[in-house]
Amino acid sequence: MKTRIFFGMAIASLFLLVLFSGCSSKRQVGLLMDSFAQERWAKDKQIFEKRIKELSGQLLFDTANGNPDRQFEQARKLLESGVDVLVIVPVDQYQAGKIVKLAHKHGVPVISYDRLIRNCDLDFYISFDNLEIGQLQAEYLTRVCPKGKYAIISGPTSDHNSMMIKTGQLNVLGPYIDRGDIRVVFDKFVSRWDKEEGYRLMKECLKQNPDINAVLVANDDLATGVVNALEEKNLAGKVWVSGQDADRLACERIMAGKQVMTVYKPIENLATSAAELAMKVAQKSPVPSLNMSINNGMYMVPALLLQPNVVNKETIKLTIVPDSTIK
Repeated sequence: MKTRIFFGMAIASLFLLVLFSGCSSKRQVGLLMDSFAQERWAKDKQIFEKRIKELSGQLLFDTANGNPDRQFEQARKLLESGVDVLVIVPVDQYQAGKIVKLAHKHGVPVISYDRLIRNCDLDFYISFDNLEIGQLQAEYLTRVCPKGKYAIISGPTSDHNSMMIKTGQLNVLGPYIDRGDIRVVFDKFVSRWDKEEGYRLMKECLKQNPDINAVLVANDDLATGVVNALEEKNLAGKVWVSGQDADRLACERIMAGKQVMTVYKPIENLATSAAELAMKVAQKSPVPSLNMSINNGMYMVPALLLQPNVVNKETIKLTIVPDSTIK
């Protein structure tokens, strides 16, 4: 009789343990980022994590500091820890395909955040329309400088966004080049997204083309280096410079007349939408229809692309100040 009572209590205890552990368990979302080298990425992570917690999820996070091999190892550890979904800002658009393959072996879906992962059966992609970003940059510069010598300083070839931005720029520049109104006299890709690379290439450009009129710069971090190089030659504010991200320094340069425009990407919308998508996927809930599909070289990936906005001296207070990027 005592044995039966003990056995019954043991079964009841086991049932309660399973019941309450099930109730308290949270869906785990893995987030792997490239680095925090640019100002915006800390904001992405903060907003993403906040929304995951609001949705009763748990975030597991790591950053690779620009090392694709390190990012693969970080992914392996997260997958072995049992994450329900993996969200990646890839260091390298091609090498990250190995992470997707590994994740699928574990039965874990992958969302590519901001940068597209190429040549793999990626599950989802969420970003801004980078083709549109390049077009907005070139449309603005061709309005203020419809003739002259242009330089193009693009992001690294390891990032698919770099290629899309440049394609958008060339779509706009094409007719001007064909008419002979604009000459692209300098056209280089950087090896990484940082101001030192922008500075190095702008110095090189100025040696060859001291009379440059405009510089299409892929993002604001690169533009920091570009403007620094121009300042050394007393050319800041005399050469038209574009950017992207609307970071604090870029906004200050715009107000000072040293950079003519940047492209604002509402990071809160992007990070919040990505967190909500990640939780839907982690919970195996139905995913709302995304607004398009993107060919990543192997697969038509369901994608959500948000719209960017031009920021200049006239519009900065309407777009950036409400988002607390600049005071």
